[in-house]
Amino acid sequence: MWLVIAVGLARAYVARGSYHGLYYSIEKPLKFFQTGALLEILHCAAGIVPSSVVLTGFQVMSRVFLTWAVTHSVREVQSEDSVLLFVAAWTVTEIIRYSFYTFSLLNHLPYLIKWARYTFFIALYPMGVTGELLTIYAALPYVQKTGLYSITLPNKYNFSFDYHSFLILVMISYIPLFPQLYFHMIRQRKKVLGHIEDYSKVE
Repeated sequence: MWLVIAVGLARAYVARGSYHGLYYSIEKPLKFFQTGALLEILHCAAGIVPSSVVLTGFQVMSRVFLTWAVTHSVREVQSEDSVLLFVAAWTVTEIIRYSFYTFSLLNHLPYLIKWARYTFFIALYPMGVTGELLTIYAALPYVQKTGLYSITLPNKYNFSFDYHSFLILVMISYIPLFPQLYFHMIRQRKKVLGHIEDYSKVE
């Protein structure tokens, strides 16, 4: 399904002759596929997919948040190059991941796909996170100016919420959370591919 987004990006790039503003060509399928990914958390919890519920939950929820609460809600950032950065990273990652799961279910997993699954993330994860953080950062002035999703006092609930400050906290949360996810994948790579690479060195 993420191939739809990849093809959409490629066709839009050929038509425009530029990568600027390509988000608009894949906005609808991106929202649909990324929101549908919430089911993956349930799949992990049910044991259908052999992945960590916590790590999958963080990854999926952060992407849904970026898709709806930032990029959709702050339309001014949709033309930012940083949006294309994380969309491209997500797309390549998901195409590889779903290919990995599909061939695994068929009990015929090519080594190239296994290698890509546990290698491409080395560049794609930092690329995606960089795009996400830059997009949130770009949204901050507009959120502060418009008061988007913020609740001010006084009100009958005696409750206040500053969405601008919340976005800053979200950015800060990447500091402890991203390394956990990244090094988890590093450990998984060593576990899955390490013995093969060590054998190759011996040869």
